[in-house]
This record gives sequence, C-alpha cells and structure tokens, in this order.
Amino acid sequence: MKNTKLCPKCGAADIIRVDGYAGAYGSGNNIMTGMSIFSAVNVNRYICCSCGFTEEWIDREDIEKIKNSKKARR
Repeated sequence: MKNTKLCPKCGAADIIRVDGYAGAYGSGNNIMTGMSIFSAVNVNRYICCSCGFTEEWIDREDIEKIKNSKKARR
C-alpha cells in the first residue's frame, strides 16, 4: 500500500498513513532500540479505509538502527 497506493486485499485506493510516534513510557507505535525514548524507531501504519487492512512500515534510514540494536534477533 505504501508504494502502490492500492490495497492488496480489496484493490481500493482510499489509503491513509498514520505516522508512528514515541510517547512517554514507551507508548506509541514504535520499536525501542535502547533504553530511552530517543532510541525509538517509528513504525508508520498504512490503512485501507475501504476494508480496514493495515500494513506497518519502517523508514529506510531507521532499518540500520534496528539491525544494530542489541534487541534484534535473527
């Protein structure tokens, strides 16, 4: 949905983006890579307003931060 601007489930183009954020006490839509709020990587949601399907995406520049995190597992 992020790239095609179309829902892969129903084909609708009515897509919205909800930006990830890091709030107090680890709240919000994020991945904590360390112990402070400043280490959070935001996870953005794309939502189809026709059927409710959602996808979550991390910005490319944050992927390396997650890969280098001690919390990352393979």
